[in-house]
Amino acid sequence: MSDAMGRSEVAAADLGVTPGLGASGEGGSGRPGRETLRLFVRNKAAVAGVVMLIGIVFMTVAGPRIYDNDPKDIVAIPLTGPGELEEARLGTDYLGRDVLAGVIGGGTTSLTVAAMAAAMVLVIGISIGALAGYYGGWLDSALMRFTEFFQVLPALLFAMVLVALFEPSMFTISFAIGVVAWPGIARITRAEFLRLKNLEFVRAARAVGATDWRIIRKVVFPNALPPLIVSATLIMGTAILFEAGLAFLGLGDPNTTSWGLMIGLNRGNFLTAWWSVTFPGLAIFFTVLSFSLIGDGLQDAYNPKLRGR
Repeated sequence: MSDAMGRSEVAAADLGVTPGLGASGEGGSGRPGRETLRLFVRNKAAVAGVVMLIGIVFMTVAGPRIYDNDPKDIVAIPLTGPGELEEARLGTDYLGRDVLAGVIGGGTTSLTVAAMAAAMVLVIGISIGALAGYYGGWLDSALMRFTEFFQVLPALLFAMVLVALFEPSMFTISFAIGVVAWPGIARITRAEFLRLKNLEFVRAARAVGATDWRIIRKVVFPNALPPLIVSATLIMGTAILFEAGLAFLGLGDPNTTSWGLMIGLNRGNFLTAWWSVTFPGLAIFFTVLSFSLIGDGLQDAYNPKLRGR
């Protein structure tokens, strides 16, 4: 009861009466944010995920400047093993291209596509889920039926169809992933809005004359953020796997290098030139693992049952 009263005071404040509402759903000096960070840092697996992700991002951003081989250039004899040539530290693929340069360059494509797709998923899913959960009634029913239509479609097959209909590019691949992956976020957002919209701090906002748009944006949405933040990290990992799957099947952007495309082009040489598939595969594995560990850490950090321990 006291928590609900505190929330109502904060909501009214954000609308011009008292201090604002934080993403944690509590007002005040930012202590909930510090508590969340403390719990996250205590999670060794989550911290390992952050370190891993920072290393991968650093590799993709600074790697081309440190190791300037072009991933599309033929630098040596095809299928040369790791360590055999100085100009190809991790060996060469079936055309004689540098595998290390491909792993570094492919990271930029994979992470960019994942970020674009995740942004699209969040925009579509949060918009639909927020409207459905806040207003309810016939709008909720209509939007949920629309969501279910996309949810029952085979995601990878539908993404393949969308990419095949247009010229494969980073944008079309991101668009295809975004179109098939948003229903989960929509359902999470709807559930949070249904839970929050009738609590006292939201009623207080209505009582002081706030518009629906202002209540959704300033009062309800910030309190619905924690599970959405967790989901966003997991979406990034899912998007990377989707991109890799599409590229593996030959639906990647032919003008760029990506980890999935490297695996797809070299899969026929896996038994004789394991390095051409293993190293990009490990890059995918560790990137998805880092997002998964971060997501698990955030989920624990936002868990109210762990606060105060």
